[in-house]
Amino acid sequence: MKILIVGGGNMGLTYARSFVRAHITSRLDLRLLARSPQRVAALAAHELGTVWGDPAQCVPGADIIILAVKPQDSPALFEAMRGLVQPHQVVLSIMAGVRIATLREELRTPKVIRAMPNLPAQIGMGMTAFTSTDEVTRAELVQVQNLLSTTGKTVYVEEESAIDAATAISGSGPAYVYYCMDALMTAATQMGFTPAEAELLVSQTFRGAVELYSQSGLSCTDWIAKVASKGGTTEAAMHAFGAGQVREGLVAGAVAARDRAEELGK
Repeated sequence: MKILIVGGGNMGLTYARSFVRAHITSRLDLRLLARSPQRVAALAAHELGTVWGDPAQCVPGADIIILAVKPQDSPALFEAMRGLVQPHQVVLSIMAGVRIATLREELRTPKVIRAMPNLPAQIGMGMTAFTSTDEVTRAELVQVQNLLSTTGKTVYVEEESAIDAATAISGSGPAYVYYCMDALMTAATQMGFTPAEAELLVSQTFRGAVELYSQSGLSCTDWIAKVASKGGTTEAAMHAFGAGQVREGLVAGAVAARDRAEELGK
């Protein structure tokens, strides 16, 4: 399977390393396309595959073409690739906000998959939602899912609108976690801990809580009930969170992110 990754940024390199490490493809069958001679040289130094600077030299021979460039760079990308993509090739885009209809029209190709990975994909702990056009075969979907799964977990969604929802939950989600962590680190330092101690307390608490949740069949509500004894310290915190509408604020934030994703797609 010959794979072409267009774009050599963080996600492009993440995919290249993950595919090679998982033996999904070999360095001989992996291609990377960069837009400048300087970037071509920088990518070649990683020795992950053959690096090209001209789309005409690498697009026609690929089985799967992965578009891993910034959304604002998509017009230039479409211009450079127009007429090169063939109907039998599968195009996988991770460009946020760029719709399938746009990809089909600009690249004039029927087999399109749109995916939304997130930042932890860089360490193999990512969450990726993806969807596809009807022309993508079952076998091709399985191939692409295997590729995406090298960076973490995946979920296939039937409707493209669910990609905007996934953008708001898992795509933006790491920032929500860091926001909560930062708030607790601030509280810890106000209570007298050093910044290093606060970071250790909070990061290990989050890590342990997520792992405990993952290894159990209990819901978040179940775990809260286990920690929050009546009249205790956790219950006092939960009352304060309720009074400050923390839960409602987080839900509203996720909805706002979904709405913005929909706007960007238009």
